[in-house]
Amino acid sequence: MRGDGGQGVCVRPAACGDLEAVRALLRAASLPDDGLEEQFPGGYAVAEGEGGALVGAAGVEVYAGDGLLRSVAVAAALRGTGLGKALAADRKDWARRERLRSLYLLTSTAADFFARLGFSRIARDDVPAPVRASREFVSVCPVSATVMRWRTAPDG
Repeated sequence: MRGDGGQGVCVRPAACGDLEAVRALLRAASLPDDGLEEQFPGGYAVAEGEGGALVGAAGVEVYAGDGLLRSVAVAAALRGTGLGKALAADRKDWARRERLRSLYLLTSTAADFFARLGFSRIARDDVPAPVRASREFVSVCPVSATVMRWRTAPDG
């Protein structure tokens, strides 16, 4: 899949050997990497640029039929090119193929971005218990983070 805004970038499923590069991308974007290895590479995708360098990542962690979208990160030089949108769309397609009911996310900085991608703000208490029990909800993201949901099908 190409989702690069013309930048010669290919989005592909993540592999075990991508873990440290993804961790570096997250740190460079000031995003948490706590617990990253727990479900990696599973529902993760990476964007590979020319020369094989990883320039983006996004992941879905699965909890009892629902997903937690996390780690959507794009290298600084490629922000604003549509790569973040392409990575999120790739993970939404993956969630549909996996027959997940909904994707949830927590964000402190990108609520408007995710709203443009079809995510809606919801109350923290409206998130299913298995997702709320994830490390991301329990200890990684602040309670003040915005909680959002995207349903894989209109009926839910």
